[in-house]
Amino acid sequence: FPGSHDSFSYWVDEKSPVGPDQATAIKRLARISLVKKIMKKWSVTQNLTFKEQLEGGIRYFDLRVSSKPGEIGQEIYFIHGLFGIKVWDGLKEINTFLEQHPKEVIFLDFNHFYAMDDSHHFFLINRIQSAFGSKLCSVECVEYVTLEYMWEKKHQVLIFYHSPLYQEYPFLWPGNKMPAPWANTTNVHKLLQFLETTLEERSRYGTFHVSQAILTPRVKTIARHLIRGLKNTLVHRNLPMILNWVKAQKPGVMGVNIITSDFVELVDFAATVIALNDLLLEDDESAS
Repeated sequence: FPGSHDSFSYWVDEKSPVGPDQATAIKRLARISLVKKIMKKWSVTQNLTFKEQLEGGIRYFDLRVSSKPGEIGQEIYFIHGLFGIKVWDGLKEINTFLEQHPKEVIFLDFNHFYAMDDSHHFFLINRIQSAFGSKLCSVECVEYVTLEYMWEKKHQVLIFYHSPLYQEYPFLWPGNKMPAPWANTTNVHKLLQFLETTLEERSRYGTFHVSQAILTPRVKTIARHLIRGLKNTLVHRNLPMILNWVKAQKPGVMGVNIITSDFVELVDFAATVIALNDLLLEDDESAS
């Protein structure tokens, strides 16, 4: 499955306060308007909207969410340094695509929550239920969840919810079913070595697995390349090498499962990941 990293970050609001995911020092600095413009260059990791990502083949979405401290009510927003769109608007956009494509299946991975108490979580979970209704797939043994199973049940959405509250809802899968080890490096060679190592260590059964094929800027990276931003500093230059790694992978047990990238449209990322599934067909044919 192809996925996107910080999937919602195609739009962030320079006019909003800096998010609660940022250090106090950054919040102070961000009172200077130029600082927020620079933050935007490093917070945006995608160019395409949810609809455009879905049309381009992306099926796994990496989601970080937050309330807006000081705002009345429980409204929840996507967040990456700066606030993005309301989660509700994103869910509706995704559901519209699913209504038009009843055989498509997606993963929504809610893996970071900021400034949220239980009432915010209940509000968000209610929104998820309102958006997708019977399309939500209840927690099952991972190995049972084939496309045939999903089509038979008319399910289209698996929600991973990295909070203990998942236990109270049958349609929320625990976060530990979707491990996504993070290399946290600016060095493409270290990244590829990390991806290899974590694949060798992945659980043989019982979980999905995300290979995060992304480079992460350090503070000094940002300081040296303030105006250039993430795409021009790290992504453009290294994506071809990352894509070559993807092409060399095999899916299946102990192989790749979900692969995520920044700026998924810059190379033929989704098509390359999807094409790996042909290797499973070849294995089936040779076995029979």
